[in-house]
Amino acid sequence: MVPLRRVRVLVDYRPALRARTGLGEYVHELAGALQRTDPAPDLTVFTASWRDRLTAATARAWPAARIVDRRLPVGLLRWAWHHTGWPPIEWLAGPHDVAHSPTPLRLPARRAAQVVTIFDLHFLRHPEQATDIAQRDFARRVRDDVVRADHVIAGSAHAAAAITAEFGVAADRVTITPLGAPSWADDVRAARAGRPGTTILFLGTLEPRKNVGLLLDAYECLRRRRPDAPPLVVAGAPGAGADVWRHRATSPPLAGHVTLPGYVTDADRRQLLTDARVLALPSLDEGFGLPALEAMACGVPVVVSSAGTLPDLVGDAGFVVPLGAPDAWAAALEACLDDARAAEAAARGTTRARQFSWAATAAATMGAYRAAMAARRERR
Repeated sequence: MVPLRRVRVLVDYRPALRARTGLGEYVHELAGALQRTDPAPDLTVFTASWRDRLTAATARAWPAARIVDRRLPVGLLRWAWHHTGWPPIEWLAGPHDVAHSPTPLRLPARRAAQVVTIFDLHFLRHPEQATDIAQRDFARRVRDDVVRADHVIAGSAHAAAAITAEFGVAADRVTITPLGAPSWADDVRAARAGRPGTTILFLGTLEPRKNVGLLLDAYECLRRRRPDAPPLVVAGAPGAGADVWRHRATSPPLAGHVTLPGYVTDADRRQLLTDARVLALPSLDEGFGLPALEAMACGVPVVVSSAGTLPDLVGDAGFVVPLGAPDAWAAALEACLDDARAAEAAARGTTRARQFSWAATAAATMGAYRAAMAARRERR
């Protein structure tokens, strides 16, 4: 019997090449988990940059994958792809059955089925808060690219509902693939054993939709109620609006009580979670909320906003607080300073986090690839 050829999958790794923020972490972990599926695809990890290179240490995460690392000006490549649909990915990486973009914009392809991932539509509904790239390319092209994609991956049920409502995409063309808890969570929990945590932590890019101003309001309120409150660490790469928050955090009455370390590496993130008493995520919208899942898996209580997918992610394992209510946020943070309530929330969070795995993410993603290939065949 002739063995069946494995599905040839290309995953665009560019969002993780320079800094593994939430989207980059998704791409990195997905690529590794895809190799552990049964049957595993014939995987290609694609990157392109003139300056940034994929390191050997990173590539070891995919021992069986083919690495295609093109030395190209990424800005020029992005412009050509988004404005002319050229060159096709086959010219850069060879033939594939599936070309997976972790963003809403398709990878140009001649024969490969095109799959896109969408976590949220905040960039479309609030273009004034979007990055320059999102304003220039995403908002202009997303509708056409999503409709023309062979299949769409959504990071949550909340995102899937938004996709079908906004673009009129049939529900059977959308696959929900929640993300997974980190493999290193057990190590962090062990390091936290017997330690209550010494900081209030925020993790995420400092951009308008992360709503850090509400957290600073709540922390200021908390310090009035509890002058001995733990210091606040606001960790993440600076984006639009970060200067305003940095100025406020370094001015009275918050000066000396708030730290902004900037972008943190994977190892730094683990240490921050080891030291955290509570993680706060006051986002206006979240496509998934990976920092909240990581915190729950590590035994860190979480306080999140009632917006987007966060309530569904956290369930009854954390504190879900309305937006625009600094006093309520301060009360939730204060509750996590009580040892008994913090331990109860940590236990619920750990149990909740066990429902999410990268293996499940990869299995659902393979289902999306098969659906995309079938749709592509029907169109030919």
